[in-house]
Amino acid sequence: MARRAGVLTVVSAAAVLFAAGPAAADVTVSPASAPQGSGENLTFRVTNDGAKPITEVTLRIPADSPIAEVYPLSVDDWAPRIDWQKLSRPLAQIHGATPVDEVPSAITWIAVNGATIAPGKSADLTVALGPLPTLSSVAFTLDSKYADGSAAPAMPPATLALTPSDGTATTSHHGAAAGAAGTEQQAALSPQEQAAFNEILEEGDGPSVLSLTGWAVAALALLGAGWALLRNRRGAVEDRHRAEEEPDSPTEPDENENDAEKEPVGAGSTSKWAFKG
Repeated sequence: MARRAGVLTVVSAAAVLFAAGPAAADVTVSPASAPQGSGENLTFRVTNDGAKPITEVTLRIPADSPIAEVYPLSVDDWAPRIDWQKLSRPLAQIHGATPVDEVPSAITWIAVNGATIAPGKSADLTVALGPLPTLSSVAFTLDSKYADGSAAPAMPPATLALTPSDGTATTSHHGAAAGAAGTEQQAALSPQEQAAFNEILEEGDGPSVLSLTGWAVAALALLGAGWALLRNRRGAVEDRHRAEEEPDSPTEPDENENDAEKEPVGAGSTSKWAFKG
């Protein structure tokens, strides 16, 4: 009986493990901890453990601990989309800025230009956010989708440990306090701006290199034409002033011509002046 019970226990455990199966993707967060009330750059490394490529990843901010400022940072070949939520009580921003009652609820990165997270590969997706809540930790949920649009199995939460603050809010080099001024940071868009941005993404990838080059060439041609016109006008003015300053001088007759005209022609002689018909 004991042996039979042991076999049943092993079989039951194996069935549970088989039903759960391996996670199709794994995620880690770096750094692993940050001070409470601070602003921080967080990098979520998503690893595809499945058999199909991933083309969409969504980071969800916990509904019970919203964060006032969440900025997706620039990641090559991944276009961010921001979802918003309305709060009943405004949240303070970094460095005492005006409290806000509309904050991001999720950041979705969509692969562009043929990019994917291939099976066995990873992608680093970065956000700047703050102020972090005054809790011992905060767990971020991440979802992903395959290239065919189907949802991948849920990933385990990425937990960030929060340490007690010394009372002064801190921010990382390109953290949330930098706002839209950060050179590597995309500013958070309002819901209206996000809707317009999404329409642009659907219509295309924005202005092409050729169109931008055409505008640049047109601007240079316009500047060149203006410079040539200014130079020609200045030259004409200088020529007119020079002509006014130099008086006309009478033409002096050539002495040799006068002598030639006065030279007599004798009979039977041949003049050095001759007419050739």
